[in-house]
Amino acid sequence: MNLDQFDPDAACAPNHHYFGFPFEPESCPLVLVSVPWDVTVSYRKGAAQGPLAIRQASVQLDFFDFEMPDIWKKGIGTWPFEASEEIAKLSETLRPMAERAIAWQEARREDLPDAYSEADFKADLEAVNAGGERMNGWLRNLASGLIAKERTVGVVGGDHSSPLGLMQALGEVHDSFGILHFDAHADLRRAYENFTFSHASIMYNALQIESVSRLVQVGIRDVCVQEQERVAEMAGRVVQFPDVLLHHRLLEGEPWCEICKDIVAALPEKVYVSFDIDGFEPSLCPHTGTPVPGGVNFQQVRYLLSCLRKSGRRIIGFDLCEVAPDARDPQDEWDGNVGARTLFLLSNTLLANHG
Repeated sequence: MNLDQFDPDAACAPNHHYFGFPFEPESCPLVLVSVPWDVTVSYRKGAAQGPLAIRQASVQLDFFDFEMPDIWKKGIGTWPFEASEEIAKLSETLRPMAERAIAWQEARREDLPDAYSEADFKADLEAVNAGGERMNGWLRNLASGLIAKERTVGVVGGDHSSPLGLMQALGEVHDSFGILHFDAHADLRRAYENFTFSHASIMYNALQIESVSRLVQVGIRDVCVQEQERVAEMAGRVVQFPDVLLHHRLLEGEPWCEICKDIVAALPEKVYVSFDIDGFEPSLCPHTGTPVPGGVNFQQVRYLLSCLRKSGRRIIGFDLCEVAPDARDPQDEWDGNVGARTLFLLSNTLLANHG
């Protein structure tokens, strides 16, 4: 790491690193890996552009943190964007196939090529599922190599299916850990729209990892009956803090600090943080793929992460997903701006937690 020529108080020049930091990833305790993937999105696409939007906006940040001053100097490394190019190209190739498969299942024949048949649907579905498996394997191998070198990994997605490979890699080295999951959605559907690695199935797939002992969901507010039946079947392995009940407690006068105590108490000793940006209120992420009214605000998340950091639990990794720029107005960097500040908060929280 070399800070000699880096002035954190000056305007940062873009250098293909998050935040414009001068760190080389091999020498950093935290390495950020970009996964530009949004093959199975079911409403609005664009999350594959999230890593780039976050990186471009991140150089506009000021780096002083009132809670964790200078923690970033421990080293926040960026795994080369070039290493993710094959994933970006695969996502671009598979997305039209997924769109055709979705249209077939929704009986939108007007959106399909002439003579598109069930055989075509099955071929598209098979290709998408194989591609998801390939992406997961790529990330799992990359993350495993970094973890073996005592690096902690943060994934910058991509849609919320992006980080499964990291979770699997962590499952290989940790006997037990929990997931703190910020999201508008429970993501507990099994093979949603027949996509094995759907963005709506990330937590279902995460629970297939034996090491995941507890899933704690915060801010969820758009769920289906099947998902809630699955929660009941888990008999305590999934603990939910739905948005409506959080706000009932707040509106009835209970302080956020007491609610955060309950959330942190539900987590085991080791914690992975999975952050879907649509867990925020939509004003903070208006162009995310599936925005939902309600949600938590930035300071509530900051306080909860502060409570987690101070609790003695160890954060073993994280992901930030579903940030999507405004496709109609490239000059609107609000989503990337909020994404960059959330990424900086997650990174600082992890580094402070580790020392």
